[in-house]
Amino acid sequence: MRRREFLKAAGAGAAGLLLPRRGAPGSGAPRRPNIIFILADDLGYGDLGCYGQKQIRTPRLDRMAAEGMRFTQFYAGSTVCAPSRCVLMTGLHTGHCLVRANGRVPLRPEDVTVAKVLKEAGCATGLVGKWGLGDEGSTGLPTRQGFDGFFGYLSQTHAHNYYPPFLLRDERRVPLRNVMPAGRDGGPGVAVKKVEYSHDLLTAEAIRFVEGNKDRPFFLYLAYTVPHANNEAGRNGMEVPDYGPYAEKPWPEAQKGHAAMIGRLDRDVGQLLDRLKALGLDGETVVFFSSDNGPHREGGADPAFFDSNGPLRGIKRDLYEGGIRVPMIVRWPGKVKPGGVSDHVGYFADFLPTAAELAGVDGPAGLDGISVAPTLLGRPQRAHEALYWEFRGSQAVRMGRFKTVRKRLDGPIELYDLEKDVGEGQDVAAQQPAVVERIRGYLAAARTESEHWPLVRPDRRRR
Repeated sequence: MRRREFLKAAGAGAAGLLLPRRGAPGSGAPRRPNIIFILADDLGYGDLGCYGQKQIRTPRLDRMAAEGMRFTQFYAGSTVCAPSRCVLMTGLHTGHCLVRANGRVPLRPEDVTVAKVLKEAGCATGLVGKWGLGDEGSTGLPTRQGFDGFFGYLSQTHAHNYYPPFLLRDERRVPLRNVMPAGRDGGPGVAVKKVEYSHDLLTAEAIRFVEGNKDRPFFLYLAYTVPHANNEAGRNGMEVPDYGPYAEKPWPEAQKGHAAMIGRLDRDVGQLLDRLKALGLDGETVVFFSSDNGPHREGGADPAFFDSNGPLRGIKRDLYEGGIRVPMIVRWPGKVKPGGVSDHVGYFADFLPTAAELAGVDGPAGLDGISVAPTLLGRPQRAHEALYWEFRGSQAVRMGRFKTVRKRLDGPIELYDLEKDVGEGQDVAAQQPAVVERIRGYLAAARTESEHWPLVRPDRRRR
């Protein structure tokens, strides 16, 4: 069945078409693993010690990599928040998924999400953190997209504020003790009284979810907001309760805040892993860690200060490597061999089919992603023919060792040989005409049109 036909037939109960393969309740088969996906926000490829960071300390994530597998060529779904998360949730790249740029377009009842798939497979499903795929009252609410429970932010603008006046639990607002200026109680902005730091609340909620579901398989999507800036705060946007070990560093304030946010992220990932071990769930839980896109230059942050994109060109909002290549760490004691380093080329669209395979179900047909479970478990892995991204009129393709960027629909195709030039400094399109033509042919069929975000010529108004 083609993807479109599947979606049309499935409707809101799409996950009901998935058939259990192994480990179904009552089958007597071994328990399927718990699945946790931890997503950082605007964390660069070079922001972790295990990816080359020298100034910011990340001992728990470095240890997670040493105890599991670190991917060196893994990509986000997009170069900004909402579309990247849409790719992660739906297994469709930005040429096929609904949300292709930041904007208030909610997921529809017929969209198939990883939460719907895993819920049908018998997992408890919970989202803690930032959603970005549906506002209050819309069809895109997490609780209408397969999650049993939700706690956090719905919109990316609300999520700018680390001291918000409220968060959402399921479909209702939960007031917090933070105080906003008069007339700014809708969420975004800068609090005038800062009491409850949202990141800490998210960590506590994630641990409660794990504790409450320790006796059944579960899927937890923990979508942190650090180290994103509070954009409304201008150059003082790296909101964090304290600078921790970086307080006395001779750095600009924003850089202290950036480092402290990553340190807090590292600490709290460690807390969650420690809790899994204390509950006896360590060997029964596969934990993924990644970032939604490359590093930002907002809230006073300077990605060059910490070399946050490592050897890569570009940052958030670029389709060059620095905007979309991200850390990816996977830990599963007893299953994923410790200390592994994989150069397999994958991206967020791979998570849904991977999770489906781990949960013992057949995922929907027509996905752009492929399962990377074989890589995790040391088996032969099928490679992608190509990876595709589009963003506001630009396109990018990764095909084998080559990467292309086309900045407008009628523009030239830039070509880079990433094996020799990971920094994308030398355009070799003129030297590789056959590769360019092959990719040009792929581009011609890589996408379906979007009424919300069409690929338009530069002389036409973008929506």
